[in-house]
Parts: sequence; structure tokens; C-alpha cells
Amino acid sequence: MAVFRRGMHFGSYGSLDDGPGVFARLQAAAQLAEEAGFDALSVPDHLQQNRVGGGPDSPMFEAYTLLGALAMRTSSARLLALVSPVTLRAPALLAKCVTTLDVLSGGRAMLGVGAGWDEAEHAAYGLPFPGTGERMDRLDEALAVCRAMVTVPRATVAGTFYSLSDAPSSPRPVGSIPVLVGGGGEKRTLDLAARYSDACNVFGDAATARHKFDVLEQHCERAGRDPARITKTVFASAPDDLAGFARSAAAIAAAGADGMIVMGPEDPDRIPALGQVLADVFGDR
Repeated sequence: MAVFRRGMHFGSYGSLDDGPGVFARLQAAAQLAEEAGFDALSVPDHLQQNRVGGGPDSPMFEAYTLLGALAMRTSSARLLALVSPVTLRAPALLAKCVTTLDVLSGGRAMLGVGAGWDEAEHAAYGLPFPGTGERMDRLDEALAVCRAMVTVPRATVAGTFYSLSDAPSSPRPVGSIPVLVGGGGEKRTLDLAARYSDACNVFGDAATARHKFDVLEQHCERAGRDPARITKTVFASAPDDLAGFARSAAAIAAAGADGMIVMGPEDPDRIPALGQVLADVFGDR
């Protein structure tokens, strides 16, 4: 069974910083998305907005504080950061954040994690940004740490970058916390998805998605894992052309996707129509 099928990502909070008004608008949009049938709601895990979303002078919430607030104002959708860079938090702290969110939301948390990419953000905030190889190695260990923290009451992990010694994790999650590994890197990222994840999220058109899923299946075969146990999703923008979006979504579904994550539109009044398109394509199959 798919972890989710119709996700909405609130990647930008606009350019106006009017304090509580920023959250009020986001809360209304998140509630509208849930009412429109979106079964997963995600936010960025960044300290500043990137250039695509309006630049660093635009508002950006801390992800898990924000998700905790949304947990109090939604009731059914899964909640996650898309995705938490491994460079931003120690993995035990990340696991604690996600477990807390799971308890607050009544079991709706997901762990979305990736290797990180925004070097300028790290420089601005004085955070180390190792090379790609080390970030991928850290992500591998971080996934092992997080898995231990959310599955056993006390975790012991010995790694090169992260080590835990009988670390308690209480309160316990409400249930199992699904893991989403974000990105389509064919050598390392999809290998980690094959070994650790319950869901993956890739970018691209239907042909690209089909290729990424084929690579994922090859990694699953090497890992001895059934690829059907991984929910395969594709990230997309929210175009004005609904008919074109419906055709694109249908092609992505035919390519093997179990669902999509769509970028939240600037105009929240468009959310119900986007939800209807994804419901028509993916339904509950």
C-alpha cells in the first residue's frame, strides 16, 4: 500500500514578512489542501528562502516547529519536511524532531531526508558543507541512526561520523515512521532509497521517472528488497493548464509512479482543482 499518493509541497511562503500573517495564510492553504484530498503536506527544511522561492529576504520558517503547528491544525494528511539536509542537524536530533511530530500529529509524521545542496545557505549561517561524497556517506549513517532511534527504545550505533551509546528515545512514535529519501542520484541516492526508504521522490518527466524507477529496482535487487514496498513519487510544479497537467500526471502514473508531489500554487483557490486532477489519476489504487 502506498504511503501517500497526492502530496502538496509549500515551498515558498511568499515575499511579504508580516509575522503571524505568513503562518495564517499557510495554515489556510494547508487546511484547504487536506480538504481537497491531498494526503501528504510538506514544507522546506531551510534557514533561508532560495532564489527560486523569492530569495533570502523572503520569510522561511524552521521546518519542525512549523510542522508541529500544522499538526494542530490538520487531521489526516501525513506531514514531512521535503527534505531535511543531513548537514543541518545531528541525525539523533532529527529523529527526535520527527518522533515529536509523530506524537503531536497522532502518527502522521514522515522522515524526509537528503544529502543537502544549498551551499550558499550553509555559508551564510556558518554551517559546514562537505563535498558530495562525504555528504552521501553522512546520509547513509544518518539513515541508520534515525532507523535505530525510531524503532528501538535505546539506540547504539557506531559509525564514522555519528555514534550513539544506549541513547533513549522517549516518547516512542505512535507507529512506524515512514522514510522518504529525496533525489534521483543514480549511484548513491537511489541506492540509499532502496536500502532504507518507504518512499522516494524524483524530478522529471515521465520518461525520466521511468528511468529512475528502473535504476531504483536494480538497487533493490542488489539489496534483496521488493521495489513494490517503496512508494514511488514524482515532484511537479502547479501549472495553469489543468488539462496539460492531467495528461502529464497520467503519463507519470503510466511510467510507474504511485503518486505525485505538487508545488503549492501562489493562488490557493487553485488547490481544489489540482487535488481533483491527482484524485482522478491516482485515486486510491
